[in-house]
Amino acid sequence: MVKKTQQVFKILTLNQISSVGLKQFPADQYLVGHDLVDPDVILVRSHNMLDMDIPEHVIAIGRAGAGTNNIPVDAM
Repeated sequence: MVKKTQQVFKILTLNQISSVGLKQFPADQYLVGHDLVDPDVILVRSHNMLDMDIPEHVIAIGRAGAGTNNIPVDAM
């Protein structure tokens, strides 16, 4: 029998994010942390990302808050 491997998505957090929100990401499917290398997703609250180099392989940026004034939307 061949076991199917499930992809684990890496979520880089740029601010302290509430544990209530982070619990929505099951540990068997997501690796969440502030020191991850090569993330698939970036989760931000207030961190200014405007001068940040965002890797091309990042598939999503999630904002834990309102607005996009700190996210380089035009560069995405």
